[in-house]
Amino acid sequence: MRRPGLHRQHGKQGGGGAKGIYVKLAVSVVVLLICTFSLFFSATIGGNRGSLEPSEINAEELWESAKSGGWRPSSSPRSDWPPPPKETNGYLRVRCNGGLNQQRSAICNAVLAARIMNATLVLPELDANSFWHDDSGFQGIYDVEHFVQTLKYDVRIVESIPETRKNGKTKKIKAHQIRPPRDAPISWYTTVALKKMQEHGAIYLTPFSHRLAEEIDNPEYQRLRCRVNYHALRFKPNIMKLSESIVDKLRAQGHFMSIHLRFEMDMLAFAGCFDIFSPEEQSILKKYRKENFAEKILVYKERRAIGKCPLTPEEVGLVLRAMGFDNSTRIYLASGELFGGERFMKPFRDLFPRLENHSSVDASEELATNTRGLVGSAVDYMVCLLSDIFMPTYDGPSNFANNLLGHRLYYGFRTTIRPDRKALAPIFIDRENGQTAGFEQAARRVMLKTNFGGPHKRVPPESFYTNSWPECFCQVSPKNPADKCPPDNVLEILDRQLEKEASSDLAALAGTNSTRQTEI
Repeated sequence: MRRPGLHRQHGKQGGGGAKGIYVKLAVSVVVLLICTFSLFFSATIGGNRGSLEPSEINAEELWESAKSGGWRPSSSPRSDWPPPPKETNGYLRVRCNGGLNQQRSAICNAVLAARIMNATLVLPELDANSFWHDDSGFQGIYDVEHFVQTLKYDVRIVESIPETRKNGKTKKIKAHQIRPPRDAPISWYTTVALKKMQEHGAIYLTPFSHRLAEEIDNPEYQRLRCRVNYHALRFKPNIMKLSESIVDKLRAQGHFMSIHLRFEMDMLAFAGCFDIFSPEEQSILKKYRKENFAEKILVYKERRAIGKCPLTPEEVGLVLRAMGFDNSTRIYLASGELFGGERFMKPFRDLFPRLENHSSVDASEELATNTRGLVGSAVDYMVCLLSDIFMPTYDGPSNFANNLLGHRLYYGFRTTIRPDRKALAPIFIDRENGQTAGFEQAARRVMLKTNFGGPHKRVPPESFYTNSWPECFCQVSPKNPADKCPPDNVLEILDRQLEKEASSDLAALAGTNSTRQTEI
Protein backbone atom coordinates (compact mmCIF):
# COMPACT_ATOMS: atom_id res chain seq x y z
CA MET A 1 0.00 0.00 0.00
CA ARG A 2 1.40 3.36 -1.04
CA ARG A 3 0.68 6.60 0.74
CA PRO A 4 1.10 9.95 -1.14
CA GLY A 5 4.54 11.39 -0.56
CA LEU A 6 6.05 8.37 1.20
CA HIS A 7 7.55 6.88 -1.98
CA ARG A 8 9.46 10.03 -2.84
CA GLN A 9 12.90 10.95 -1.51
CA HIS A 10 13.46 14.44 -0.26
CA GLY A 11 16.69 16.41 -0.39
CA LYS A 12 19.52 16.40 -2.96
CA GLN A 13 19.83 13.54 -5.43
CA GLY A 14 23.55 13.73 -6.06
CA GLY A 15 26.54 12.67 -3.93
CA GLY A 16 26.81 10.17 -1.11
CA GLY A 17 25.73 6.83 -2.62
CA ALA A 18 25.79 5.06 0.74
CA LYS A 19 23.67 7.82 2.27
CA GLY A 20 21.16 7.51 -0.61
CA ILE A 21 20.87 3.77 -0.10
CA TYR A 22 20.36 4.33 3.62
CA VAL A 23 17.55 6.81 2.97
CA LYS A 24 15.87 4.43 0.52
CA LEU A 25 16.11 1.60 3.03
CA ALA A 26 14.64 3.73 5.85
CA VAL A 27 11.74 4.85 3.66
CA SER A 28 11.06 1.24 2.64
CA VAL A 29 10.87 0.19 6.28
CA VAL A 30 8.41 3.01 7.03
CA VAL A 31 6.24 2.04 4.06
CA LEU A 32 6.30 -1.63 5.16
CA LEU A 33 5.24 -0.71 8.69
CA ILE A 34 2.41 1.48 7.42
CA CYS A 35 1.18 -1.25 5.08
CA THR A 36 1.28 -3.83 7.90
CA PHE A 37 -0.68 -1.53 10.20
CA SER A 38 -3.18 -0.78 7.44
CA LEU A 39 -3.81 -4.47 6.77
CA PHE A 40 -4.21 -5.15 10.49
CA PHE A 41 -6.67 -2.26 10.82
CA SER A 42 -8.80 -3.38 7.86
CA ALA A 43 -9.01 -6.88 9.38
CA THR A 44 -10.00 -5.47 12.74
CA ILE A 45 -12.86 -3.18 11.71
CA GLY A 46 -14.77 -6.12 10.31
CA GLY A 47 -15.52 -7.26 13.86
CA ASN A 48 -14.73 -10.92 14.52
CA ARG A 49 -15.06 -12.19 10.97
CA GLY A 50 -11.41 -12.09 9.86
CA SER A 51 -10.26 -9.75 7.12
CA LEU A 52 -13.09 -7.95 5.31
CA GLU A 53 -12.57 -5.07 2.90
CA PRO A 54 -13.92 -1.75 4.24
CA SER A 55 -16.70 -1.67 1.63
CA GLU A 56 -17.62 -5.35 1.71
CA ILE A 57 -19.64 -7.65 3.96
CA ASN A 58 -19.81 -11.37 3.21
CA ALA A 59 -23.41 -12.23 4.10
CA GLU A 60 -22.69 -15.96 3.73
CA GLU A 61 -20.10 -15.82 6.54
CA LEU A 62 -22.64 -14.25 8.88
CA TRP A 63 -24.71 -17.45 8.89
CA GLU A 64 -21.91 -19.01 10.95
CA SER A 65 -21.15 -18.14 14.58
CA ALA A 66 -18.61 -15.40 15.31
CA LYS A 67 -15.02 -16.29 16.17
CA SER A 68 -14.57 -17.02 19.86
CA GLY A 69 -10.93 -15.99 20.24
CA GLY A 70 -10.39 -19.10 22.39
CA TRP A 71 -13.20 -18.18 24.84
CA ARG A 72 -15.99 -20.51 25.88
CA PRO A 73 -18.98 -20.01 28.19
CA SER A 74 -18.48 -21.02 31.81
CA SER A 75 -20.47 -19.94 34.85
CA SER A 76 -19.24 -22.56 37.33
CA PRO A 77 -17.48 -21.27 40.47
CA ARG A 78 -13.71 -20.86 40.17
CA SER A 79 -12.96 -20.24 43.83
CA ASP A 80 -14.25 -21.56 47.15
CA TRP A 81 -18.05 -21.65 46.93
CA PRO A 82 -19.58 -23.31 50.00
CA PRO A 83 -23.10 -24.74 49.73
CA PRO A 84 -25.96 -22.84 51.38
CA PRO A 85 -26.02 -23.61 55.12
CA LYS A 86 -28.98 -25.44 56.64
CA GLU A 87 -29.80 -22.50 58.90
CA THR A 88 -30.66 -19.35 56.98
CA ASN A 89 -31.48 -15.82 58.15
CA GLY A 90 -35.07 -16.03 56.96
CA TYR A 91 -37.24 -16.11 53.85
CA LEU A 92 -37.04 -13.82 50.82
CA ARG A 93 -40.15 -13.15 48.73
CA VAL A 94 -40.01 -10.99 45.60
CA ARG A 95 -42.57 -9.77 43.06
CA CYS A 96 -41.02 -9.55 39.60
CA ASN A 97 -42.86 -6.88 37.60
CA GLY A 98 -42.79 -6.09 33.87
CA GLY A 99 -42.76 -8.41 30.87
CA LEU A 100 -41.22 -11.87 30.58
CA ASN A 101 -37.62 -10.72 30.10
CA GLN A 102 -37.69 -7.97 32.70
CA GLN A 103 -38.98 -10.62 35.08
CA ARG A 104 -36.19 -12.96 33.98
CA SER A 105 -33.51 -10.45 35.02
CA ALA A 106 -35.33 -9.88 38.31
CA ILE A 107 -35.29 -13.63 39.04
CA CYS A 108 -31.51 -13.67 38.54
CA ASN A 109 -31.19 -10.76 40.97
CA ALA A 110 -33.48 -12.48 43.49
CA VAL A 111 -31.28 -15.59 43.58
CA LEU A 112 -28.18 -13.45 44.06
CA ALA A 113 -29.88 -11.39 46.80
CA ALA A 114 -30.81 -14.61 48.62
CA ARG A 115 -27.22 -15.83 48.44
CA ILE A 116 -25.88 -12.49 49.67
CA MET A 117 -28.22 -12.48 52.69
CA ASN A 118 -28.01 -16.23 53.37
CA ALA A 119 -31.78 -16.39 52.91
CA THR A 120 -34.15 -19.09 51.75
CA LEU A 121 -35.69 -17.94 48.47
CA VAL A 122 -39.42 -18.34 48.00
CA LEU A 123 -40.22 -19.15 44.37
CA PRO A 124 -40.39 -15.70 42.70
CA GLU A 125 -43.80 -14.25 41.90
CA LEU A 126 -44.41 -13.02 38.35
CA ASP A 127 -46.53 -9.89 38.16
CA ALA A 128 -49.96 -10.77 36.71
CA ASN A 129 -50.79 -7.09 36.24
CA SER A 130 -48.00 -6.45 33.76
CA PHE A 131 -48.29 -5.58 30.08
CA TRP A 132 -49.34 -9.10 29.16
CA HIS A 133 -52.17 -9.43 31.72
CA ASP A 134 -51.08 -13.04 32.07
CA ASP A 135 -51.37 -14.90 35.38
CA SER A 136 -49.42 -18.01 34.33
CA GLY A 137 -46.97 -17.46 37.18
CA PHE A 138 -43.53 -19.01 37.57
CA GLN A 139 -44.94 -22.54 37.57
CA GLY A 140 -46.81 -21.90 34.31
CA ILE A 141 -43.72 -20.74 32.40
CA TYR A 142 -40.60 -22.32 33.94
CA ASP A 143 -39.58 -25.84 34.91
CA VAL A 144 -39.65 -25.51 38.71
CA GLU A 145 -37.94 -28.83 39.50
CA HIS A 146 -35.07 -28.02 37.13
CA PHE A 147 -34.74 -24.52 38.63
CA VAL A 148 -34.45 -25.81 42.20
CA GLN A 149 -32.13 -28.69 41.31
CA THR A 150 -29.75 -26.54 39.23
CA LEU A 151 -29.31 -24.01 42.04
CA LYS A 152 -28.94 -26.50 44.90
CA TYR A 153 -25.27 -25.52 45.32
CA ASP A 154 -26.17 -21.83 45.59
CA VAL A 155 -29.41 -21.19 47.52
CA ARG A 156 -32.23 -22.97 49.28
CA ILE A 157 -35.55 -22.57 47.45
CA VAL A 158 -39.10 -23.29 48.64
CA GLU A 159 -42.43 -22.83 46.86
CA SER A 160 -43.98 -20.98 49.79
CA ILE A 161 -43.12 -19.86 53.32
CA PRO A 162 -43.85 -22.83 55.59
CA GLU A 163 -45.89 -22.52 58.74
CA THR A 164 -44.12 -22.83 62.10
CA ARG A 165 -45.25 -24.50 65.32
CA LYS A 166 -44.64 -22.81 68.63
CA ASN A 167 -46.13 -23.82 71.99
CA GLY A 168 -48.37 -26.31 70.20
CA LYS A 169 -49.79 -23.64 67.89
CA THR A 170 -49.35 -23.27 64.14
CA LYS A 171 -48.16 -19.84 63.11
CA LYS A 172 -47.78 -18.37 59.66
CA ILE A 173 -44.80 -16.08 59.09
CA LYS A 174 -45.90 -12.78 57.60
CA ALA A 175 -43.27 -11.27 55.32
CA HIS A 176 -42.43 -7.63 56.02
CA GLN A 177 -42.94 -5.60 52.83
CA ILE A 178 -40.14 -3.31 51.59
CA ARG A 179 -39.74 -1.27 48.42
CA PRO A 180 -36.05 -1.65 47.51
CA PRO A 181 -34.21 1.32 45.98
CA ARG A 182 -33.46 1.06 42.26
CA ASP A 183 -30.07 -0.56 41.52
CA ALA A 184 -29.46 -1.04 45.24
CA PRO A 185 -25.87 -1.93 46.17
CA ILE A 186 -24.97 -5.16 47.94
CA SER A 187 -24.51 -3.16 51.16
CA TRP A 188 -28.26 -2.35 51.21
CA TYR A 189 -29.06 -6.06 51.26
CA THR A 190 -26.51 -6.90 53.95
CA THR A 191 -27.73 -4.07 56.22
CA VAL A 192 -31.26 -2.70 55.71
CA ALA A 193 -32.86 -5.76 54.12
CA LEU A 194 -31.06 -8.28 56.34
CA LYS A 195 -31.97 -6.42 59.52
CA LYS A 196 -35.68 -6.50 58.63
CA MET A 197 -35.44 -10.17 57.69
CA GLN A 198 -33.92 -11.07 61.05
CA GLU A 199 -36.60 -9.02 62.83
CA HIS A 200 -39.61 -10.51 61.00
CA GLY A 201 -38.35 -13.88 59.75
CA ALA A 202 -39.26 -12.97 56.15
CA ILE A 203 -39.28 -9.95 53.85
CA TYR A 204 -41.27 -9.21 50.70
CA LEU A 205 -39.46 -7.02 48.16
CA THR A 206 -41.85 -5.36 45.73
CA PRO A 207 -41.55 -4.22 43.03
CA PHE A 208 -38.37 -6.08 42.12
CA SER A 209 -37.34 -4.82 38.70
CA HIS A 210 -33.76 -3.44 38.51
CA ARG A 211 -33.45 -3.54 42.31
CA LEU A 212 -29.88 -4.85 42.51
CA ALA A 213 -26.89 -3.13 40.94
CA GLU A 214 -25.69 -4.82 37.75
CA GLU A 215 -22.02 -3.94 38.02
CA ILE A 216 -20.68 -5.83 41.03
CA ASP A 217 -16.98 -6.21 41.73
CA ASN A 218 -17.30 -9.91 42.52
CA PRO A 219 -16.95 -12.32 39.55
CA GLU A 220 -18.46 -15.22 41.50
CA TYR A 221 -21.65 -13.24 42.12
CA GLN A 222 -21.84 -12.38 38.43
CA ARG A 223 -21.33 -16.03 37.50
CA LEU A 224 -24.24 -16.96 39.77
CA ARG A 225 -26.43 -14.61 37.72
CA CYS A 226 -25.32 -16.48 34.59
CA ARG A 227 -26.08 -19.87 36.16
CA VAL A 228 -29.60 -18.68 36.85
CA ASN A 229 -30.14 -17.00 33.49
CA TYR A 230 -28.59 -19.55 31.15
CA HIS A 231 -28.96 -22.83 33.04
CA ALA A 232 -31.60 -22.77 35.77
CA LEU A 233 -34.32 -20.78 33.96
CA ARG A 234 -35.61 -23.38 31.53
CA PHE A 235 -39.08 -23.05 30.05
CA LYS A 236 -41.63 -25.80 30.68
CA PRO A 237 -41.47 -28.85 28.37
CA ASN A 238 -44.57 -27.82 26.37
CA ILE A 239 -42.98 -24.43 25.54
CA MET A 240 -39.66 -26.04 24.61
CA LYS A 241 -41.46 -28.55 22.39
CA LEU A 242 -43.41 -25.81 20.57
CA SER A 243 -40.22 -23.76 20.07
CA GLU A 244 -38.21 -26.70 18.75
CA SER A 245 -41.05 -27.59 16.37
CA ILE A 246 -41.02 -24.08 14.89
CA VAL A 247 -37.22 -24.05 14.58
CA ASP A 248 -37.24 -27.47 12.86
CA LYS A 249 -39.81 -26.28 10.32
CA LEU A 250 -37.89 -23.08 9.62
CA ARG A 251 -34.52 -24.83 9.34
CA ALA A 252 -35.91 -27.56 7.07
CA GLN A 253 -35.48 -25.05 4.23
CA GLY A 254 -32.01 -23.86 5.25
CA HIS A 255 -30.69 -20.96 7.32
CA PHE A 256 -33.08 -18.47 8.87
CA MET A 257 -32.77 -15.11 10.56
CA SER A 258 -34.88 -13.79 13.43
CA ILE A 259 -35.72 -10.11 13.86
CA HIS A 260 -37.18 -8.40 16.91
CA LEU A 261 -39.23 -5.80 15.08
CA ARG A 262 -39.79 -3.31 17.91
CA PHE A 263 -42.11 -1.04 15.95
CA GLU A 264 -44.88 -1.20 18.54
CA MET A 265 -47.07 1.36 20.25
CA ASP A 266 -45.39 1.32 23.66
CA MET A 267 -41.86 1.71 22.28
CA LEU A 268 -42.80 4.39 19.75
CA ALA A 269 -44.61 6.34 22.47
CA PHE A 270 -41.64 5.94 24.82
CA ALA A 271 -39.21 7.15 22.14
CA GLY A 272 -41.42 10.10 21.18
CA CYS A 273 -41.30 9.25 17.47
CA PHE A 274 -44.66 10.52 16.19
CA ASP A 275 -44.26 12.58 13.03
CA ILE A 276 -44.27 9.75 10.48
CA PHE A 277 -47.80 8.76 11.54
CA SER A 278 -51.23 10.11 10.66
CA PRO A 279 -52.88 12.69 13.00
CA GLU A 280 -55.15 9.95 14.41
CA GLU A 281 -52.19 7.63 15.08
CA GLN A 282 -50.23 10.47 16.66
CA SER A 283 -53.11 11.13 19.05
CA ILE A 284 -53.06 7.46 20.12
CA LEU A 285 -49.30 7.52 20.73
CA LYS A 286 -49.40 10.80 22.65
CA LYS A 287 -52.25 9.57 24.82
CA TYR A 288 -50.34 6.35 25.60
CA ARG A 289 -47.21 8.32 26.43
CA LYS A 290 -49.08 10.68 28.75
CA GLU A 291 -50.64 7.76 30.62
CA ASN A 292 -47.50 5.64 30.95
CA PHE A 293 -44.36 7.81 30.89
CA ALA A 294 -43.02 10.95 32.52
CA GLU A 295 -43.84 14.23 30.82
CA LYS A 296 -41.04 15.41 28.56
CA ILE A 297 -40.76 17.63 25.49
CA LEU A 298 -39.57 15.46 22.60
CA VAL A 299 -38.83 16.78 19.12
CA TYR A 300 -39.06 14.07 16.47
CA LYS A 301 -36.33 15.45 14.16
CA GLU A 302 -33.92 15.72 17.09
CA ARG A 303 -34.76 12.23 18.36
CA ARG A 304 -34.38 10.75 14.89
CA ALA A 305 -31.05 12.46 14.26
CA ILE A 306 -29.47 10.94 17.39
CA GLY A 307 -30.81 7.43 16.75
CA LYS A 308 -33.48 7.40 19.44
CA CYS A 309 -36.28 6.20 17.13
CA PRO A 310 -36.85 2.49 16.39
CA LEU A 311 -36.01 1.57 12.80
CA THR A 312 -39.06 1.31 10.56
CA PRO A 313 -39.63 -2.08 8.90
CA GLU A 314 -38.51 -0.59 5.57
CA GLU A 315 -35.28 0.73 7.12
CA VAL A 316 -34.57 -2.74 8.52
CA GLY A 317 -35.00 -4.21 5.05
CA LEU A 318 -32.75 -1.58 3.45
CA VAL A 319 -29.95 -2.28 5.96
CA LEU A 320 -30.14 -6.01 5.28
CA ARG A 321 -30.11 -5.46 1.51
CA ALA A 322 -27.07 -3.19 1.86
CA MET A 323 -25.34 -5.99 3.77
CA GLY A 324 -25.91 -8.43 0.90
CA PHE A 325 -28.99 -10.41 1.99
CA ASP A 326 -31.37 -11.05 -0.92
CA ASN A 327 -35.10 -11.73 -1.19
CA SER A 328 -34.61 -15.48 -0.68
CA THR A 329 -33.64 -14.87 2.97
CA ARG A 330 -36.09 -16.51 5.38
CA ILE A 331 -36.97 -14.23 8.31
CA TYR A 332 -38.81 -15.00 11.54
CA LEU A 333 -40.45 -11.93 13.08
CA ALA A 334 -40.72 -11.69 16.85
CA SER A 335 -42.95 -8.78 17.69
CA GLY A 336 -46.26 -7.76 19.14
CA GLU A 337 -48.80 -5.80 17.14
CA LEU A 338 -47.06 -3.61 14.57
CA PHE A 339 -48.21 0.01 14.93
CA GLY A 340 -49.39 1.54 11.67
CA GLY A 341 -50.17 -1.86 10.18
CA GLU A 342 -49.67 -2.94 6.59
CA ARG A 343 -48.70 0.57 5.42
CA PHE A 344 -45.34 0.09 7.19
CA MET A 345 -44.96 -3.64 6.57
CA LYS A 346 -45.51 -3.64 2.80
CA PRO A 347 -42.13 -2.04 1.86
CA PHE A 348 -40.36 -4.58 4.07
CA ARG A 349 -42.33 -7.49 2.62
CA ASP A 350 -41.55 -6.30 -0.91
CA LEU A 351 -37.83 -6.55 -0.07
CA PHE A 352 -38.09 -9.82 1.90
CA PRO A 353 -41.23 -11.80 1.03
CA ARG A 354 -40.31 -14.89 3.07
CA LEU A 355 -41.53 -13.56 6.43
CA GLU A 356 -42.84 -15.79 9.20
CA ASN A 357 -44.00 -15.54 12.83
CA HIS A 358 -44.91 -18.20 15.35
CA SER A 359 -48.56 -18.22 14.27
CA SER A 360 -47.77 -18.73 10.58
CA VAL A 361 -45.24 -21.50 11.22
CA ASP A 362 -47.25 -23.31 13.91
CA ALA A 363 -51.00 -22.69 14.02
CA SER A 364 -51.52 -24.90 17.09
CA GLU A 365 -54.38 -24.06 19.42
CA GLU A 366 -52.01 -23.49 22.33
CA LEU A 367 -50.13 -20.74 20.51
CA ALA A 368 -53.30 -19.25 19.04
CA THR A 369 -54.75 -18.77 22.52
CA ASN A 370 -51.49 -17.35 23.94
CA THR A 371 -50.30 -15.12 21.11
CA ARG A 372 -50.06 -12.06 23.37
CA GLY A 373 -49.34 -13.99 26.54
CA LEU A 374 -46.16 -15.11 28.24
CA VAL A 375 -46.19 -18.43 26.35
CA GLY A 376 -46.06 -16.61 23.00
CA SER A 377 -43.24 -14.39 24.27
CA ALA A 378 -41.35 -17.45 25.58
CA VAL A 379 -41.66 -19.21 22.21
CA ASP A 380 -40.40 -16.09 20.41
CA TYR A 381 -37.47 -15.97 22.81
CA MET A 382 -36.44 -19.56 22.14
CA VAL A 383 -36.80 -19.28 18.34
CA CYS A 384 -34.66 -16.11 18.35
CA LEU A 385 -32.10 -17.81 20.58
CA LEU A 386 -31.78 -20.78 18.23
CA SER A 387 -31.87 -18.84 14.94
CA ASP A 388 -28.72 -18.56 12.83
CA ILE A 389 -28.77 -14.75 12.97
CA PHE A 390 -30.60 -12.43 15.35
CA MET A 391 -31.27 -8.76 14.65
CA PRO A 392 -32.80 -6.40 17.23
CA THR A 393 -34.14 -3.19 15.72
CA TYR A 394 -34.28 -1.32 19.02
CA ASP A 395 -32.01 -2.63 21.78
CA GLY A 396 -32.15 0.46 24.02
CA PRO A 397 -34.64 -0.23 26.82
CA SER A 398 -35.79 -3.52 25.25
CA ASN A 399 -35.33 -6.32 27.79
CA PHE A 400 -36.23 -8.96 25.18
CA ALA A 401 -33.45 -7.87 22.81
CA ASN A 402 -30.87 -7.24 25.54
CA ASN A 403 -31.39 -10.62 27.22
CA LEU A 404 -31.22 -12.41 23.88
CA LEU A 405 -27.99 -10.66 22.91
CA GLY A 406 -26.44 -11.90 26.16
CA HIS A 407 -27.88 -15.39 25.84
CA ARG A 408 -26.66 -15.79 22.24
CA LEU A 409 -23.20 -14.60 23.27
CA TYR A 410 -23.17 -17.26 26.01
CA TYR A 411 -24.70 -19.86 23.69
CA GLY A 412 -21.59 -19.85 21.50
CA PHE A 413 -21.08 -16.35 20.06
CA ARG A 414 -24.02 -16.75 17.70
CA THR A 415 -24.23 -14.02 15.07
CA THR A 416 -26.11 -10.84 15.90
CA ILE A 417 -26.68 -7.82 13.68
CA ARG A 418 -26.97 -4.63 15.74
CA PRO A 419 -27.72 -1.57 13.60
CA ASP A 420 -26.06 1.61 14.82
CA ARG A 421 -29.18 3.81 14.61
CA LYS A 422 -27.29 7.03 15.37
CA ALA A 423 -24.76 6.46 12.58
CA LEU A 424 -27.45 5.29 10.15
CA ALA A 425 -29.83 8.23 10.84
CA PRO A 426 -28.13 10.83 8.56
CA ILE A 427 -27.87 8.23 5.77
CA PHE A 428 -31.60 7.52 5.93
CA ILE A 429 -32.44 11.23 6.17
CA ASP A 430 -30.33 11.93 3.04
CA ARG A 431 -32.14 9.12 1.23
CA GLU A 432 -35.53 10.55 2.17
CA ASN A 433 -34.38 13.90 0.78
CA GLY A 434 -33.61 12.31 -2.58
CA GLN A 435 -29.89 11.65 -2.12
CA THR A 436 -29.95 7.94 -2.95
CA ALA A 437 -26.55 7.65 -4.65
CA GLY A 438 -24.07 5.76 -2.47
CA PHE A 439 -26.71 4.75 0.09
CA GLU A 440 -25.78 1.07 0.24
CA GLN A 441 -22.05 1.76 0.45
CA ALA A 442 -22.62 4.23 3.30
CA ALA A 443 -24.86 1.77 5.17
CA ARG A 444 -22.27 -1.01 4.76
CA ARG A 445 -19.51 1.21 6.15
CA VAL A 446 -21.62 1.81 9.26
CA MET A 447 -22.45 -1.88 9.73
CA LEU A 448 -18.82 -2.96 9.29
CA LYS A 449 -17.95 -1.03 12.44
CA THR A 450 -20.47 -2.97 14.56
CA ASN A 451 -19.86 -6.17 16.52
CA PHE A 452 -21.38 -9.31 15.01
CA GLY A 453 -21.58 -11.40 18.18
CA GLY A 454 -17.98 -12.08 19.21
CA PRO A 455 -16.44 -11.44 22.65
CA HIS A 456 -16.06 -7.74 23.38
CA LYS A 457 -15.54 -5.48 26.35
CA ARG A 458 -18.68 -4.34 28.17
CA VAL A 459 -18.92 -0.57 28.03
CA PRO A 460 -21.69 1.43 29.76
CA PRO A 461 -24.57 1.69 29.11
CA GLU A 462 -24.31 -1.93 27.90
CA SER A 463 -25.95 -4.19 30.46
CA PHE A 464 -24.37 -7.21 32.15
CA TYR A 465 -27.37 -9.19 30.91
CA THR A 466 -26.47 -8.12 27.36
CA ASN A 467 -22.78 -8.95 27.69
CA SER A 468 -21.48 -11.13 30.54
CA TRP A 469 -17.95 -11.28 29.09
CA PRO A 470 -15.47 -11.91 30.61
CA GLU A 471 -16.95 -12.99 33.97
CA CYS A 472 -19.01 -15.86 32.52
CA PHE A 473 -16.43 -17.04 30.00
CA CYS A 474 -13.09 -18.81 30.32
CA GLN A 475 -10.06 -19.96 28.35
CA VAL A 476 -8.28 -23.31 28.51
CA SER A 477 -4.89 -21.63 28.00
CA PRO A 478 -5.35 -18.07 29.26
CA LYS A 479 -2.86 -15.25 29.55
CA ASN A 480 -4.61 -14.11 32.71
CA PRO A 481 -4.95 -16.85 35.40
CA ALA A 482 -8.34 -15.39 36.42
CA ASP A 483 -9.69 -16.42 33.01
CA LYS A 484 -8.69 -20.10 33.33
CA CYS A 485 -11.53 -22.57 32.95
CA PRO A 486 -12.57 -24.43 36.12
CA PRO A 487 -11.77 -28.16 36.35
CA ASP A 488 -14.02 -30.52 34.39
CA ASN A 489 -15.13 -32.20 37.61
CA VAL A 490 -16.35 -28.98 39.23
CA LEU A 491 -19.86 -30.44 39.75
CA GLU A 492 -18.38 -33.45 41.54
CA ILE A 493 -16.49 -31.08 43.84
CA LEU A 494 -19.68 -29.14 44.61
CA ASP A 495 -21.56 -32.41 45.18
CA ARG A 496 -18.94 -33.54 47.71
CA GLN A 497 -19.24 -30.21 49.52
CA LEU A 498 -23.02 -30.59 49.62
CA GLU A 499 -22.76 -34.18 50.90
CA LYS A 500 -20.25 -33.07 53.53
CA GLU A 501 -22.67 -30.37 54.69
CA ALA A 502 -25.53 -32.90 54.88
CA SER A 503 -23.34 -35.40 56.81
CA SER A 504 -22.43 -32.70 59.33
CA ASP A 505 -26.11 -31.89 59.81
CA LEU A 506 -26.96 -35.56 60.37
CA ALA A 507 -24.08 -35.97 62.83
CA ALA A 508 -25.20 -32.91 64.76
CA LEU A 509 -28.80 -34.21 64.83
CA ALA A 510 -27.66 -37.64 66.01
CA GLY A 511 -25.59 -36.04 68.76
CA THR A 512 -28.59 -34.00 69.92
CA ASN A 513 -30.84 -37.09 70.03
CA SER A 514 -28.20 -39.05 71.96
CA THR A 515 -27.93 -36.27 74.55
CA ARG A 516 -31.71 -36.16 74.97
CA GLN A 517 -31.87 -39.95 75.52
CA THR A 518 -29.13 -39.72 78.17
CA GLU A 519 -31.03 -36.96 79.96
CA ILE A 520 -34.20 -39.06 79.95
